[in-house]
Amino acid sequence: MNFQYSQKTLDLIQQVRTFIEHEVVPAEPEYYEQLANDPWMTPPIMDELKSKAKSRGFWNLFLPREHASFSRGLSNLEYAPLAEQMGRHAIAPEVFNCNAPDTGNMEVLARYGTPQQQERWLQPLMEGKIRSAFAMTEPEVASSDATNIETSIVRDGNDYVINGHKFYISGAMRKTCEIMIVMGKTDPDNPDRHKQQSQILVPVATPGVTIKRPMQVLGYVDAPEGHAEVMLEDVRVPADNIILGEGRGFEIAQGRLGPGRIHHCMRLVGAAQRALEMMCERANKRVVFGQPMSKHGSVREDIAKSICEVEQARLLTLKAADVMDRHGNKNAKELIAMIKIVAPSMAQRVLDRAIQLYGAAGLSQDTPLAGFFAYARSIRLADGPDQVHMMQLGRNLAKRYA
Repeated sequence: MNFQYSQKTLDLIQQVRTFIEHEVVPAEPEYYEQLANDPWMTPPIMDELKSKAKSRGFWNLFLPREHASFSRGLSNLEYAPLAEQMGRHAIAPEVFNCNAPDTGNMEVLARYGTPQQQERWLQPLMEGKIRSAFAMTEPEVASSDATNIETSIVRDGNDYVINGHKFYISGAMRKTCEIMIVMGKTDPDNPDRHKQQSQILVPVATPGVTIKRPMQVLGYVDAPEGHAEVMLEDVRVPADNIILGEGRGFEIAQGRLGPGRIHHCMRLVGAAQRALEMMCERANKRVVFGQPMSKHGSVREDIAKSICEVEQARLLTLKAADVMDRHGNKNAKELIAMIKIVAPSMAQRVLDRAIQLYGAAGLSQDTPLAGFFAYARSIRLADGPDQVHMMQLGRNLAKRYA
C-alpha cells in the first residue's frame, strides 16, 4: 500500500482537525455542564455542533463508497485518519454523526435494510435526529460465543414476539434512542447453530421493552448514551421488522462488526496519540527532584515506547483499511482481527504511562486520561474479546500452514 495520504485526505484531516480545535474543544465545558443537568438527554450544545458540522459537509464520513448515496463516499483508508482525529476528544465522533453504536446500525440498514426500513429508521439516523442501540449481549450466557444467545424471536401471525434479557446495550439509556436492533433465535433447533439467529428492529417505545438501569464501566456510566440492562417481555413487533430474513443474524453481524471493530481502533489510535502528546507536555513542564521529568531516563523510555506502539498500531490499522477497500471486508478479516487485538491493548499501555506521569491528576476528571483508559479497556471486550480474536486468528493461520 501507499503510506502517503492523498491530497484529498490531507485536506480533510486539516479541515476536521481545525473544526475540532475551533468548535468542539471550546464547547466541551458547556457540554459537560449541560450533561450534569440531565445525564440521559443530549446536551443542547451537541445539537449546535452537529448542525455546524453538517453545514460544512463533515457528516456521515464513516460510510464507505458503496453507500455514497448516504454519505460523502470516503474509502476506509480515507476515513481512518479522520476517525483518529475524532478519537482525541470523547464527544467529537457524535458531532460528525460518526459515533458507535449508530455507525454500525446505519451500516446494517444501508446494506441489508428494506426500502421501508431505510425510510423509517436509516434516514433519521443519517440525519442525526434519533439515536439507536444494538442488543446482543446477555448476562446469563457467555455472549463472546454468540451462538449462546437465548433471546427468543417467535413468529405469531403477522408479528414476532420477543422475550429476552440483555445488558451492556450501548446507547439505550439515551432518551433520544428510538430503535434497537435485537439479536435472538428464531430457529433454536436448527442443527447449524449459525442459522438459529436473526436480527430484528425493535422500537424502544414498544410495550414490554424495559430499560432497567445503566451498567457502569470501571465506575463510568458513559452518559448520555450509557450501557443499559434491558428486559424484553412479550414484545410484539411487525414481521416486516426482521432484517434480511430469518436465520441471517450471523451474516448481518459479520457485516456489521468488521467496520465497527476497525472504527474503534481508529479512534483508540487518536486517544493514544493525544495521551502521548500530553505525556511530552507534562514531562517538559513538571519538575521532580530538581529537574524536569523529561530529564529522567524512565520517563524518556516511556515516551519512546509509546510512540513506537502508537505508530505500529496506526500502520496496522491503515493496512487493514486498505485491504478492506481493495478486497472487501471478508478478505480483510484477519487484519481486522489483528488490529482489534493490538489497538485496545496498545492504548491501555500508553494511557497507563500517561496516567503515571500525571500522578493523581491522571486519575481525576481534570484530564481525559482516565475516561480514555476505561474506554480502551472496554473495547478489549466489545465486538469480541481478545481471546476470541486470537483463537480464531491462530486457528486460521495454523490451518493455512498445516
